[in-house]
Amino acid sequence: MKTSLFLASLLFVSTIATPAALSHRSCNKPIVRREWRRLSADERLDYLTAVQCILIKPPLTPTDVAPGVGARYDDFVATHIAQTFSIHYVGHFLPWHRYFTAVYEKALREECGYTGAQPYWDWTLDVTPSSKFVQSPVWDPVTGFGGNGPFIETDPSDPFSVPGRTGGGCVEDGPFQNMTVRMGPGADVSGNPRCLSRDFSPYFAGRYLGKNVTDYTLSQSNFGWFTRVVEGAPSFDASGIHGGGHFGVGGTLGEMGDLYNSPSDPIFYLHHANLDRIWWSWQHEDPVQRLNDISGPIFIMDYDNVQGGNVTLASPLSVGVNAPDVVVGDVMNIRGGALCYVYDRLH
Repeated sequence: MKTSLFLASLLFVSTIATPAALSHRSCNKPIVRREWRRLSADERLDYLTAVQCILIKPPLTPTDVAPGVGARYDDFVATHIAQTFSIHYVGHFLPWHRYFTAVYEKALREECGYTGAQPYWDWTLDVTPSSKFVQSPVWDPVTGFGGNGPFIETDPSDPFSVPGRTGGGCVEDGPFQNMTVRMGPGADVSGNPRCLSRDFSPYFAGRYLGKNVTDYTLSQSNFGWFTRVVEGAPSFDASGIHGGGHFGVGGTLGEMGDLYNSPSDPIFYLHHANLDRIWWSWQHEDPVQRLNDISGPIFIMDYDNVQGGNVTLASPLSVGVNAPDVVVGDVMNIRGGALCYVYDRLH
């Protein structure tokens, strides 16, 4: 199955929900997203049970589109794989992932009986000193996501090897110890069943997930620079708080370090909920201006607009089979349009 056909299929199966219709939706009772360690043990287990549910529910994606999809959870992975080069290093990176995470949250609530909100992981609490990273409550084997995989050697001369990596093998404990990852590495959607892998790099996490880096991100005066700093643009070799979370957890060999396949690790959604919280914190500092402040290239890394113009509030966002299409303007306010949630704390 050609990647182009797969992309086209996932992009156009959903129906458009018009901005006019969404603007009239009320958000009188927003659900409250809280940091993982602020949930009770029972609340953490409720969330993990919902994830286990969506891991085995039947998928929506047609098998001729992505043969590797085997469960409802994989619908989200396949969507992210299909759009990888159109949702990173672009102006709609943060809006797309905000909507994607909210749609996943909705699936847990409406399809798996979860009554809470999507938690977030405030990694600034876990990176100083770096030894705290592996001790974070998110890695608890009973009320968390389990920990690292055993160390696997890689070629030390590989320029893409993540410095400080400590794992690379199958997750050894926790609720996802026996999880089946079905797609990837990379853009492969044909089906490649294997274990969930992690490759912690406390060094990398400490370098990019500290409060100093987050504060620098929040200090940006406009959205264009804010989103570039979040992603570490304009270089694929750089990393901001986005890459810090992915490579701090996924390293070289783990799913979180795979640009295409990263949603295969359930911690993906807690990481992106925290990125969303930081964006919301930035918006909240000047809501009159920043709830409408959007810019950045339509095409990946096209910061000089050689291939096209900038993203606008009218730019479309698609999450494939998972929900109706919306536009950027529908997700700028987490308490309006297509969304209805708040965070327990701003950064």
